Amino acid sequence: MAEEKQIQIPRVKLGSQGLEVSKLGLGCMGLNGTHNSPLPEEDGIAVIKHAFDKGVTFFDTADVYGGPHTNEILVGKALKQLPREKIQLATKFGIAGLGDDGCMLVKGTPDYVRSCCEGGLKRLDVDYIDLYFQHRVDTSVPIEDTVGELKKLVEEGKIKYIGLSEASPDTIRRAHAVHPITAVQMEWSLWTRDIEEEIVPLCRELGIGIVPYSPIGRGFFAGKAVVESLPADSFVASHPRFKEENLEKNKNIYIRIDNLAKKHKCTPAQLSLAWILQQGDDVIPIPGTSKIKNLDDNIGSLALKLTKEDLKEIADAVPIQEVAGDRTYESMKKVSWKLANTPPKDTKA
Repeated sequence: MAEEKQIQIPRVKLGSQGLEVSKLGLGCMGLNGTHNSPLPEEDGIAVIKHAFDKGVTFFDTADVYGGPHTNEILVGKALKQLPREKIQLATKFGIAGLGDDGCMLVKGTPDYVRSCCEGGLKRLDVDYIDLYFQHRVDTSVPIEDTVGELKKLVEEGKIKYIGLSEASPDTIRRAHAVHPITAVQMEWSLWTRDIEEEIVPLCRELGIGIVPYSPIGRGFFAGKAVVESLPADSFVASHPRFKEENLEKNKNIYIRIDNLAKKHKCTPAQLSLAWILQQGDDVIPIPGTSKIKNLDDNIGSLALKLTKEDLKEIADAVPIQEVAGDRTYESMKKVSWKLANTPPKDTKA
């Protein structure tokens, strides 16, 4: 489907603070090899430039991507070949490696926030970051302290807008009271819908945009591990839903979506991405890919027009209780949004 006639990617407001982005973004993490083998630098840059030529202007990276720092450097080099003022650049801070227990370490102290921002500006070689996300919430630091420092960075012109990723409802509310939050980045896809009940309505109440990551289920709805095998070095191979016993059960879900995709004359990846794109104008997914063909397919999903009945039929084909395996890696469970409350701010401060 979604043949190669040039699709105009709509421009939409992300949040209510004035940021405008392309309705589809590009997650850049995979360009340095997490789900696939790493690309040569010039190929990674070519993917970013191709996305821009097609109308994607919203690019998402993080200081930890590429083990660490190399993804920001790559994105920075690509930006040098594009008009900076037409790009909306998002990056993230807060993941500080792995602890002795193998679980993710998170830091949100004000001095850490500032040093990460300064480092990011250097690596990206830019004067400002459009949207700066706290990648995971530090549950030992009041969110007011973290966002207080981000607010100072906004006032200094180093960042333009503030975002949170994997934040709990309480954390979002408290952060937004210190400085308006522009976007919340969360996992959201056909097989991960736990934010729909509380987070999505809260973001709409506060005028915060929603940026779904892994909107194609880490490639599952593109047939990854089902119709094409995973590369041996793929990070996805250790994901609970891709482990053999769970994958066998989850294959039935893929088959149902594949059948619906045939009905809509598109690919399963396009159908699953179109479903998330049409959850609202305030929903800007950031699928990642290292292949230009897949990028074009993703853009093609914008041409799919689904009715309310279609959207329900697609969602019903993926009953959440049937999805086998946790949504996230064991090492990241402790830092997922349901556990992301922070201590109260000391009233004496």
